[in-house]
Amino acid sequence: MGVVRGKASSTPAPLLVATPTRALMDEPIMLEARHLTPHCPVTMRARMRCEDGDLWEALAHYSADGNGVLNLSRDKAQGGSYSGCEPMGLFWSLHPAPGEREGLRLRKKNMETPYTVQVSLLNGHVTSHGVRSHDEGQAKEEELASVTLERWYTAPGVRRVEIREEGLVGTMFLPPGPGPFPAVLDIWGMGGGLVEYRAALLASRGMASFALAYFGHKDIPGPIDAINVGDDYFQAAFELLQNHPQVCGGRVAVFGLSYGVYLTLRIAAHLPVNPRCIIGINGPIGSVSKLSDVSGKVVSFGKSNLFFSQVEHGYVEFREASHPAMLSSDSKIKLQNLHCPLLLFTSEDDQSCAVMENAVEIQERLQDADKSHLLTWVSYPGAGHLIEPPYSPHARTSLWTMKPTKLMVCWGGHTAPHAAAQEDAWKKVLEFLECHLRGGN
Repeated sequence: MGVVRGKASSTPAPLLVATPTRALMDEPIMLEARHLTPHCPVTMRARMRCEDGDLWEALAHYSADGNGVLNLSRDKAQGGSYSGCEPMGLFWSLHPAPGEREGLRLRKKNMETPYTVQVSLLNGHVTSHGVRSHDEGQAKEEELASVTLERWYTAPGVRRVEIREEGLVGTMFLPPGPGPFPAVLDIWGMGGGLVEYRAALLASRGMASFALAYFGHKDIPGPIDAINVGDDYFQAAFELLQNHPQVCGGRVAVFGLSYGVYLTLRIAAHLPVNPRCIIGINGPIGSVSKLSDVSGKVVSFGKSNLFFSQVEHGYVEFREASHPAMLSSDSKIKLQNLHCPLLLFTSEDDQSCAVMENAVEIQERLQDADKSHLLTWVSYPGAGHLIEPPYSPHARTSLWTMKPTKLMVCWGGHTAPHAAAQEDAWKKVLEFLECHLRGGN
């Protein structure tokens, strides 16, 4: 519990209580203010700096109750970054503060440090510019109390191990203790590089995890914007995880987002490995870029106009290129070869990928193969492409590339329903993994 009091006076100072002050990113925080003037207007504000130094903030307007108490788990926000009863609204509605760079997306790079969030209780209804809405001439805000929180992806005792062997590039996260643990191979999308934070959070929930890079990384040879690794690379990654001495070899899942869904399906249906189950979030049934050979390598991701379309000046989307009718038939997954349960998520306002059309084709192909029982399909109205761990800030758009032209990606989604989708999806992911990786024989 964190408690910070305002300056001393003859009456009790406002008190802001946060429980807990140090938590994992997927854990809710209880925030309560006490000793306020009954029914007074106040603002709750969260601020943090990302690893690149940019300021992110969220604020919401409330009124204390008749006892001078405000509880975010009970009370409704009357405006600001969100409205209604949203206990974690200050976290999922974080957005770049006015004057910060355009096109930011919050993505943690260093798993050994937390995000540090300063939550402040302010007098009156304050806007993001520090002006109280009921007094536009009052430019100076009055802080009544504050508390500092730490938000972690890595739980105490989780070990981070860099993998640079057998040509593989990735990071393994191991839960505390000797194991053996169930495990997850974690594959992201066409943003490239090495993305670790979901794998770190999975390890914090008791599963060994291997975040795998497959293009757009300096340690992978070849053009930076093409997939230069094939099926043998993904097979080697699965087997390295499966054969780790702290892993239950028969209890390994594969988890993919965006283009990682195609790769996840390919691993499960085309390669001589046997995942216990697989999870896909908002991705296609085939490759959105031309294959350079039968092993799954692709010519390029960034230089072909066939890969994306420009919907308006400076904004691009990949829906047209990812529609099943546009995908090469040679690249489409042979789902009749799938033998393990698939948990598939789709977002109905996904502006980056034609996920609904792809999901329908996945469903139909499994039906044709008498394997409908393998599919669990969950769809979210109002959510966008980037379904991430719960309470992560929503980005409807973000910067994709600066060269040769500055382009922004349209991901889609509306903040409140997207946040609800992230919370629900993560709960279903953990339940699915618990059922198939720990349950059964």
